[in-house]
Amino acid sequence: MTQPKTSPEPADFTHVTEWVFDLDNTLYPHHVNLFSQIDKNMSAFVAELLQLEPDEARALQKRYYHEHGTTLQGLMLHHGINPDEFLERAHAIDYSPLMPHPELGEAIKALPGRKFIFTNGSVPHAEAAARALGILDHFDDIFDIVAADYVPKPAGATYDKFASLHRVETKKAAMFEDLPRNLQVPKALGMRTVLLTPRNLDDVLIERWERLSAEDDHIDYVTDDLASFLTGLVSR
Repeated sequence: MTQPKTSPEPADFTHVTEWVFDLDNTLYPHHVNLFSQIDKNMSAFVAELLQLEPDEARALQKRYYHEHGTTLQGLMLHHGINPDEFLERAHAIDYSPLMPHPELGEAIKALPGRKFIFTNGSVPHAEAAARALGILDHFDDIFDIVAADYVPKPAGATYDKFASLHRVETKKAAMFEDLPRNLQVPKALGMRTVLLTPRNLDDVLIERWERLSAEDDHIDYVTDDLASFLTGLVSR
């Protein structure tokens, strides 16, 4: 496998006019651990819905997440739940761990072309998180799980829907994500792919399949600092 690059090379991005960012653990770093609140809310929802013990509910939640891309998709397919109620409950969290990030905001603002948030979460969640980071105004639009008809990344049809809705020319796009599997389709569509990784990987509780492996030859770049990476693209 070709090893992903770690330092931004502006020449690789001169053609890019469409900048696509995942939200959780991408626009803010993994160590902020905001997603842990969402994770607990989802487990509580599953436990209440199916009358399960907490450990059983968490195991089922994780199985649905692994098999279907989101816990929500698994619950919709197997239990016919109301997705709006689930999303509202899942994202009832405290956003105060997110601090304004002026360097990231300036770097995103300086990118040439359009910028999108493309998330398996909801628009209200994305807006709240981006607002807390001080970067919301730098994005042209947010494509969320509702716009995707509740079919999450990494489904190819969801990327096609995003590109069609916003008239994104994928060969002029770059996508930033924290999950390797969510960059397979973007790479196949001609996008430049950048994987965000936790700084201290051994200290972070993530599934084995969420980590970069030797088979992930669809990753062009790997970085643990989005703001510095983008600054390196626009400042040279």
